[in-house]
Amino acid sequence: MDVDVKWKRWTIALPLSVITVMGMVIVYRLQAEDNSETQSPPISQSLPKVTRVTALGRLEPKGEVIQVSTSQRSARVEELLVTEGETVEAGSVIAILDSFPIRKAAVTKAQQEVAVARSRLAKIQAGAQQGTINAQKATIERLKAELTGEKATQTATIERLKAEFRTAKAELERYEFLAAEGAISRSELDQRRLDLETARERYQEAITTRDKTINTLEKQILEAEATLEEITEIRPVDLQEAEAQLQSAIASLEQAKADLELSKITAPRKGQIIEINTDAGEVVSETEGIIQLGNTEKMVAVAEVYESDIRRVKLGQVATLTSESNSFEEELSGKVSQIGLKIGKKDVLSSDPAANVDVRVIEVEIELSPASSQVVKGLTNAQVLVRIDTDD
Repeated sequence: MDVDVKWKRWTIALPLSVITVMGMVIVYRLQAEDNSETQSPPISQSLPKVTRVTALGRLEPKGEVIQVSTSQRSARVEELLVTEGETVEAGSVIAILDSFPIRKAAVTKAQQEVAVARSRLAKIQAGAQQGTINAQKATIERLKAELTGEKATQTATIERLKAEFRTAKAELERYEFLAAEGAISRSELDQRRLDLETARERYQEAITTRDKTINTLEKQILEAEATLEEITEIRPVDLQEAEAQLQSAIASLEQAKADLELSKITAPRKGQIIEINTDAGEVVSETEGIIQLGNTEKMVAVAEVYESDIRRVKLGQVATLTSESNSFEEELSGKVSQIGLKIGKKDVLSSDPAANVDVRVIEVEIELSPASSQVVKGLTNAQVLVRIDTDD
């Protein structure tokens, strides 16, 4: 019985002892780990220094590519005078529009009108020719001589008819006396009365004819003298009118020339023909114009720098450019020449399908060195990878 009791006591005490020992071991280890963590020095992590800003960009001529077009709606290209890749000077004619022939004819007509107006002004300024003046003077003398002759002739006629009238009157008086004495018949008296009336009418008619003839000749003389004065004197009003007509004709000519120039499309500046958008015979596109022109002698890269990196970019910083698509093999060099003032979305898309196309960027212009510009002068809009040395 005693043995069983002792055995039961051992079976209870032994497990308790084991559990106690294990608990003490666990507590000791936890305390040791806490002490080791509090006593171990902190680990310092040194991050690499960032000295570059990387961005995607595109190549374009300095000053951007411009579209050369016309202000005329529905204009058609009559003749194209340039080829793609050709370099043109500022003011060079690159195309002729279909309105050119009509406007050229208008210029010719306006030039003729100027010549006519100038000739008329010269005639007025010079006055009449001496032959014309002499002829007019002769006309006046002839009219005066004719007037003198008519006066003499008409006066003689009047005097003769006046005498006939007096004779007829005296004859009538004599016949009236004879009729009263009964010496003549009534019919003879009536005839004398008729002769007197006829003589009176002829006399009055001669006076009227004389006055009319003299008045007509005197009027012709006055008109001839006025004409002589007109051709020998330059009137200011005539001179002003001729000058005004000349100026009007010149203004019309200048307008016609200006319209003609609108039919000739010229290069606004020196550059290279990058692309032809309208060929001869085609209507000019309002959106694409006739040609694209750019100064490819000086190329720039427009880099799209992330908004978060723009504070590290400064004017004059050195940049290098490479092509991920192998459009050129060399590493190009340049400097930051302009930093944009507006934040926008990306235009140059990366080849990475996971790239964020809605990221906010600022355009930074990199002006390439002359040697680099020559390498890529024919690669407008080519995509490049830009690395800007920031020296942070």
